[in-house]
Amino acid sequence: MPTQILKAYKVRLYPNEDQQVFFAKSFGCSRFIWNKMLADKIDHYKATKTTLNNTPAQYKKEFEWLKEVDSLALANVQQNLRAAYSKFFKQGSGFPKFKKKGIKDSYTTNNQKGTVAITDSTVKLPKIGHINAKFPDKINGLIKSATISRTPSGKYFVSLLVETVVNELPKTQSNIGIDLGLTDFIVLSDGSKVANPKFLAKLQDKLAREQKVLAKRRAIAKADQRKLSESRNYQKQKIKVAKVYEKITNTRKDFLHKLSFNLIKNHDVIAIENLNVKGMVKNRKLAKAISDSSWSSFTTMLAYKAEWYGKQVVKIDRWYPSSKTCSNCGHLLTKAELPLSVRTWDCPSCLQRNDRDLNASINILNQGLLLAKQSKTVGATGLA
Repeated sequence: MPTQILKAYKVRLYPNEDQQVFFAKSFGCSRFIWNKMLADKIDHYKATKTTLNNTPAQYKKEFEWLKEVDSLALANVQQNLRAAYSKFFKQGSGFPKFKKKGIKDSYTTNNQKGTVAITDSTVKLPKIGHINAKFPDKINGLIKSATISRTPSGKYFVSLLVETVVNELPKTQSNIGIDLGLTDFIVLSDGSKVANPKFLAKLQDKLAREQKVLAKRRAIAKADQRKLSESRNYQKQKIKVAKVYEKITNTRKDFLHKLSFNLIKNHDVIAIENLNVKGMVKNRKLAKAISDSSWSSFTTMLAYKAEWYGKQVVKIDRWYPSSKTCSNCGHLLTKAELPLSVRTWDCPSCLQRNDRDLNASINILNQGLLLAKQSKTVGATGLA
């Protein structure tokens, strides 16, 4: 059954010098209007205890250079800031922060009657025209918006949000439970394991060397009383460090996308733990390893791909004792009986030998199937 979805396609751009200047202006204006509107909102609330409903238009008289960029880019800044405020007040998210130059430089524009379009080798954008591009995938559907960004290493990309149609994947009559880990990235209830690639750890030495050189060049520039922005050696080294980080990010994303799609393709119901990753990374000993594993990104990918392709992801409560429960008889151990250092244990009730992670994944699957069945029952009752 076809499903209409919004899918993002990331495309590499190769702008000429004039186009790079326009992008720099657009990034700068978007950053300025965010910071200016946020500062005014804060000042207004301190003075009146009410929320200021400001818009980009009211700043264009004082700052005429704002008119040089796409007005929709500034309008999207307003929407994003409003959404950030709403999340803070209604969902308890962090308060909106001021933006800094060079960190996540980007702006978003909308497609209005063909203002954003593509050809075989270019992307057309408002106020700038066609930019040379390299497409990794064929893009089919209606383009809704475009987000242009510049990476710290100096590469330009556009993320095209496209309204398209995908077909559900065939049912496999196979279900799987997933236990997330650090030694093995995942352990599946069928007994198979996927090793943790540890992308950051593999490039840690190279990253440390490049950062050491960067620190030296920063010290030299400061000793010569030169601004870092004017130190060519520092800027060159800064790009080298950024490229190492990019390699880590890109290889990690590629791994997660391929693994998540493979699981969605081969299973109908996927049960997985709903871990408190934010709380877990507070453990200094495990923080780096947990961040490198990107469990949150993996579960997010599973969730939206399942929705796209007609499969189901069931998240198990983080407090469910999957490791301490015997998957054969249901006997429950205490925390003292099963410390983290114990990787296998014999059930005192049925005498089954349990591999800690495999046992957990089987319990997660069983609990997930139970929750999925209850969800269907509730849905059927509601329809009736």
